[in-house]
Amino acid sequence: MTTEKKWIKLIQKRSDENAANKLIGYYYHSIYSYVYKQTMDKQLSMDVTQEIFISMLQTIHHFNDKKASFKTWLYRIATYKVVDYFRSKHYTYDQSTDTMEFVELGTTSDFTIELEYKEDVRKVTEIINAFQVKDQQILRLKLFAEHTFSEIAATLDVPESSIKTKYYSAIKKIKQRMEAE
Repeated sequence: MTTEKKWIKLIQKRSDENAANKLIGYYYHSIYSYVYKQTMDKQLSMDVTQEIFISMLQTIHHFNDKKASFKTWLYRIATYKVVDYFRSKHYTYDQSTDTMEFVELGTTSDFTIELEYKEDVRKVTEIINAFQVKDQQILRLKLFAEHTFSEIAATLDVPESSIKTKYYSAIKKIKQRMEAE
């Protein structure tokens, strides 16, 4: 039995706090990175990541390693939480009151590149937010978590061929909308 499985069993059977901390520590960076790539906001990413792990701990007794790997199950939770955030009233409010955060200026070109990158991510995220939930999940897992098509298929319990079709169709729509702007 792997260390990860031991932690999960301890949490499920005894609500072991030490095992929970180790499991969260093991996955924290990858989940935080996944969220940050979509929000481009450190504090918000930390908050959403915390919500993901709270949800994970609240539902871990439902986890069954016969159906999916823990990583797959955790990314499913993460994807739903991110989609929920972008559909929330809080996100809509933040967008309407968005101000430029204090940015430490390095060189002007570094600053310009960073602003352009953040703006591109924001535009792509807005386009993705308009898609159906299943399409959003596919795009978020592929673009921001860098999962393979087979990993996405396992996470969403959808045939890999359907994942590929939906992904490439969505990418085409994103490119068209980006070019139109």
